[in-house]
Amino acid sequence: MIETRRGFLVKAAGAAALGCAVLRDDALQRVRAAVRDAGDASPASLAGNEDFWFQVQRAYEVDRSIINLNNGGVAPAPRSVMSAMSRHVAFTNHLPPRHLWKVLDPQVETVRARIAKSFGCDAEEIAITRNTSESLEICLYGIDLEPGDEVLSTSHDYPRMLNTLKQRELRDGIVLKTFDVPTPPRHSSDLVRLFKENLTPKTKAILVCHITNLTGQIFPVKEIVHLARRRGIRVIVDGAHAFAHFAFTHADLDCDYYGTSLHKWLSAPIGTGFLYVRKSKIEGLWPLMAAPDAMSDDIRKFEEIGTHPTAPRLAIAEAITFYEGIGAARKESRLRFLRDRWAKRLLGQKGVNLYTSLDARQSCGIGTVGIEGIDNGKLTSHLLKKHRILVTPITKGEVHGIRVTPNTYSTLAEVDTFCSAMEEVIEKGLPVSVEESSSTASSPPDPLQDSPEPDGRRPR
Repeated sequence: MIETRRGFLVKAAGAAALGCAVLRDDALQRVRAAVRDAGDASPASLAGNEDFWFQVQRAYEVDRSIINLNNGGVAPAPRSVMSAMSRHVAFTNHLPPRHLWKVLDPQVETVRARIAKSFGCDAEEIAITRNTSESLEICLYGIDLEPGDEVLSTSHDYPRMLNTLKQRELRDGIVLKTFDVPTPPRHSSDLVRLFKENLTPKTKAILVCHITNLTGQIFPVKEIVHLARRRGIRVIVDGAHAFAHFAFTHADLDCDYYGTSLHKWLSAPIGTGFLYVRKSKIEGLWPLMAAPDAMSDDIRKFEEIGTHPTAPRLAIAEAITFYEGIGAARKESRLRFLRDRWAKRLLGQKGVNLYTSLDARQSCGIGTVGIEGIDNGKLTSHLLKKHRILVTPITKGEVHGIRVTPNTYSTLAEVDTFCSAMEEVIEKGLPVSVEESSSTASSPPDPLQDSPEPDGRRPR
């Protein structure tokens, strides 16, 4: 049931009379007040409750002149997170040699513990990195492989990680093998079967996405990990889009290596991520940058990258607090609700191809959709220029569409505006001016357009 804001104002007036800080400017207070007001309501029943999500939306400062449906690459942080980072930056700048290294750096251990608790592991298994790419390159370059050893992955894995393995092919003589995955598969067990069918006696490692950036397909990681472990094969999990997107812990994966970005779905500062390495595997994994021998079995050896700011890392704690304030299950339900709102409305209309399964076990907030006969790059430009809607084009194999990623600050009106704009294109096609316009690099770039890399990649 979708409630109106009028109902919220009535409740807010009553709460104010009791001295509750429902309408305070502080982002965390807004979320806490909304959670208190929700009482024992289930996450599913709150998914469409606009009174609740209105408070979450107000915790952000975003540009509402543009409908941002491209939160998958990098997402804005709530005010509480930005305030914390600004405070730490200012404190650092007052006396950098002391404040950075002597005061703030030791506080990173508290953040490490917070991440570990949220992920469900020991703090001595968490390295705080700058993004997923750094986390995974530590693993992909750090595992020992011999010439001829095979690493198995899919064509839908992130291009930078596949390029990392291609560089090892050139440098070390290993072999990268990939296979195509259906979009979408009928059942997640199909993905396990495909991995099993592509294993060979030479397979020494697997790189698998927890959820893909192309279509939002969630992979059955635990089943793949156990399949590989029985054969002595290491599994490295790309969790770039997973952490704080949908509810899970390490126990649901049972993997030895996991990397993620925190500036995506956790809404932490840009340039934050973490790497999980099972404690027994730390010593056998080389760091990307050299560390002292005494740190061989210390997770912090993966953080030996020279001087870098502490402020973003400390602000991760505020992002976790904000996320926990909303609740993992509530956020997951809301993201899936927003995805279903546009996907189910467009699904079945003439020429619409949905590349994302609507099965809750296989997807969550990410969805990729295309319209037959419509170029996805031109569609992306049209949505931005005419409707001020920001999405990202995805082209990979049989996938030719746009990736749509609302966030918790997104409104139903924004999602519905996107649907109406798509239905206009479905009915009438793109305007002639768009169809005839050149998409070459000779055209001046739009500063608002998220410049696509090959295969729809985005920096991680």
